[in-house]
Amino acid sequence: MATLFELVTRRLGLAWKPDLRSAEPRAARAYRCQCGRPVFFRNSQCLACGTQLGYDTGQARVLPLQRPPGVDDAQADVLGPWQFHGSPPDAAQYWRCGNFSSAAGCNWLVPAEAEGKHAPLCVACRLNRTIPDLTLEENREAWRRIELAKRQLVSQLLALRLPVASGVEGAPDADPEKGLVFDFLRPLPDAPVTTGHASGVITINIEEADDATRERIRAQMHEPYRTLLGHLRHEVGHYYWERLVNGTAWLEPFRELFGDERADYAAALKDHYDNGPAPDWAQRCVSAYASVHPWEDWAETWAHYLHMVDTVDTALSFGIDGEDVDLSAEPFGKDDLWDAKAQGAAEFLSFLNAWVELTAVLNELSRAMGQHDFYPFVLPRPAVAKLQFIHVLVNAAGRDADSAAVEQ
Repeated sequence: MATLFELVTRRLGLAWKPDLRSAEPRAARAYRCQCGRPVFFRNSQCLACGTQLGYDTGQARVLPLQRPPGVDDAQADVLGPWQFHGSPPDAAQYWRCGNFSSAAGCNWLVPAEAEGKHAPLCVACRLNRTIPDLTLEENREAWRRIELAKRQLVSQLLALRLPVASGVEGAPDADPEKGLVFDFLRPLPDAPVTTGHASGVITINIEEADDATRERIRAQMHEPYRTLLGHLRHEVGHYYWERLVNGTAWLEPFRELFGDERADYAAALKDHYDNGPAPDWAQRCVSAYASVHPWEDWAETWAHYLHMVDTVDTALSFGIDGEDVDLSAEPFGKDDLWDAKAQGAAEFLSFLNAWVELTAVLNELSRAMGQHDFYPFVLPRPAVAKLQFIHVLVNAAGRDADSAAVEQ
């Protein structure tokens, strides 16, 4: 029987080799400094040797950095220029994101232009239209936490080759019509803030960055899971529904799986909060909230798919092997899929069953620490079909992006 790790690598179309650098997932989460010690996605400096680090979206990895020849720290700006450690003198140069020295502490890199100039913000920070008042300490900490979660999200979207363009006016390579915008707001007595999405604008109530506040809301809403990253993945799901599904050939199969989105959304939301979720939600949806309306079913399932892919990618990054796991859970089969003949259907099924195996173990580890289940969900078979639909759509969007890049 194939191990979890073999299933994961098979999903990615990779042959496992001991050296992680030759078998990285699309969004790797484990890296090495030039000194050989492990460093992580959020790091901007190696704690072992002091080497400066930065995340390069082109390579989807954290790079150890050095100053270009003839430039020393006393002469240079903290933001740059930098080069990949050990590269030749004429190698590409980078600048740090302009938010590196801000409360966000962004560790992403911006490629230097030919004439030596650099964009002031990285691709993730260029999505911000509104940030909180940073003269307040509580806002600085909230923004730092939100940006860390957002970089996790954006790095995954880029690795999946999904379109990520800023809708902020004046941003480099902005797409005012189809771009994505983030507003991070703190509510005021006369100006409440609701986390949500509207026409490419994602609004986040920054009070959600406070663990105690978020846990209180989670308990009040009877939710098994509520995180900043979860919010971001859910809301960006609404954005990609408009970008990839609405008005395309994907719309009719979407309606067959999720329902008709033309149903009155406001009425559906009111009914949910007045009367609770649909009685049969657990038989067809990934969460209770997904039963509100087809739009919410899509966004919840989309977020769930991103959770699954990033977690399995992380397991692959760190070489987790499920060889000794002994589980008797019944695996999902091809009859549970949306389209068993779709490209990559067999790989998706392997990935899905590997996910079941992995999360069962992770739940036991969480319980051993007295914590909530790592994965407090049960996937009903209709939800599996929806997840595969999203998987097929995401891969198709990635192929379209690759084709467009070749044409350019």
